[in-house]
Amino acid sequence: MRNEGLGSWPARRARKTPHRTALIHEDTSLTYAGLHTRTTRLAHALRALGVRRGDRVAFLGPNHPAFLETLFAAGVLGAVFVPLNPRLAGPEIAYQLRDSGAKALIHAPSSAALVAGLPGHADVRTYIEVGAEYEELIAAADGEPVDQTVAADDTCLIMYTSGTTGRPKGAMLTHANLIWNAVNVLVDHDLAADERALVSAPLFHTAGLNMLTLPVLLKGGTCVLAASFDPGGTLDLVERHRITFMFGVPTMFDQVARHPRWAAADLSSLRLLTCGGSPVPTPLIAAYQRRGLTFLQGYGMTEAAPGTLFLDAEHAVAKAGSAGVPHFFSDVRVVRPDLTPAAPGETGEVIVRGPHVMPGYWGLPEETAAVFADGWFRSGDAARVDEDGYVFIVDRIKDMIISGGENIYPAEVEDLLLAHPDVVECAVIGVPDDKWGEVPRAVVVLRDGAEPDPDGLLASLAGRLARYKIPKSVVVADALPRTASGKLLKSRVRTRYGTTSPNSSDRNGT
Repeated sequence: MRNEGLGSWPARRARKTPHRTALIHEDTSLTYAGLHTRTTRLAHALRALGVRRGDRVAFLGPNHPAFLETLFAAGVLGAVFVPLNPRLAGPEIAYQLRDSGAKALIHAPSSAALVAGLPGHADVRTYIEVGAEYEELIAAADGEPVDQTVAADDTCLIMYTSGTTGRPKGAMLTHANLIWNAVNVLVDHDLAADERALVSAPLFHTAGLNMLTLPVLLKGGTCVLAASFDPGGTLDLVERHRITFMFGVPTMFDQVARHPRWAAADLSSLRLLTCGGSPVPTPLIAAYQRRGLTFLQGYGMTEAAPGTLFLDAEHAVAKAGSAGVPHFFSDVRVVRPDLTPAAPGETGEVIVRGPHVMPGYWGLPEETAAVFADGWFRSGDAARVDEDGYVFIVDRIKDMIISGGENIYPAEVEDLLLAHPDVVECAVIGVPDDKWGEVPRAVVVLRDGAEPDPDGLLASLAGRLARYKIPKSVVVADALPRTASGKLLKSRVRTRYGTTSPNSSDRNGT
């Protein structure tokens, strides 16, 4: 029998580079030979517990070698891996377990209380805690190869979308989707076999897993797993492990750049800094360029596994603000509502097609049909293409503000507000207005020690934006609501601050 999927990776890598270090976590390291052995034994253990081809196996916990061992072991069996976000509340976890029909749940000790409080699930038969119980299962299991056919088009994992509106949907990603995405990263990032990647972005999120970890493991590099992101800890790990490759969302990189050790930290080992999740503010690009570091920006979505557009280092300055051009094995268009191509400079919707795009949402045929048009996935994101073919993401189409008949894309306004030295975070939303229908409002988080000055903030935009784009009010907040991956939750911003009195301060946090 033949395994064409991710489950075969540990064996394939072990026969090529068995003694290279695959994973580092805290003070322990695991070679590729060790990863292969542990993955095989875990697959046998899960099979002995009743897991069969097509069954769903969930993992709940922070970044840890057990996450990847479970992913690969599920792939060995032809089972489907379901990564869960440990920052979710019990009812949210319960929904994803029930929706996916997971038969087994492997979880971190830190999630034990959450798991104990979950209501009963008919499909979840096996609960395994990482630690002594998990290690005993692996130690007692068979180490012989598992004889199971797995096709490239079989579903490899179900990854739930952020759920910024309504219930999260499970994007079904096949082994082929993940393999082609990894190939795109290898081609466009020019990864080396000696990469040492810092994985502090959560593995349960598509970018941390698919844009960083899996491509590095495919190439035979080393992944340093951090349970959570910490700006000072990031600088420590870069120096200690001579990190060459990092991924993060803009807020992560911003916190690192604001850390007291930033100016003196040894960053000489870094070769690749990739940033995604939201547009990278221009001031943040400049801060890293002053340290001799250049962002490789990208754009993607869970449904595309996720890489879609990529801006390489050669064009990072000349095309600053752009998400780049399509990955090598990806096709992208910016289209009008009738799906005809938008003209250069015209705003349209991003659609994508390629071997990395999911076949659909788990158990949701109608929702799947609604997001595909003639084989193209409709992203719901607005963008413009310049004369050279570089794509500039404008905003979510649904986040667009229509004021007096004029379209306002919040990201454009947010980028300029973030250039203000007192502004750390910013979100622009539309609020009702009797005259214009709706007008923009800025919700900002200020740097420590800064005094609120709404009028001064708005005055800084004069002459830099059309007058109708300048927010009519400012609310100062302690923090902005975000997903575990750092993505701004605009729906929650609108709910909380869409009715707050203008030019006010909300110091109760979010």
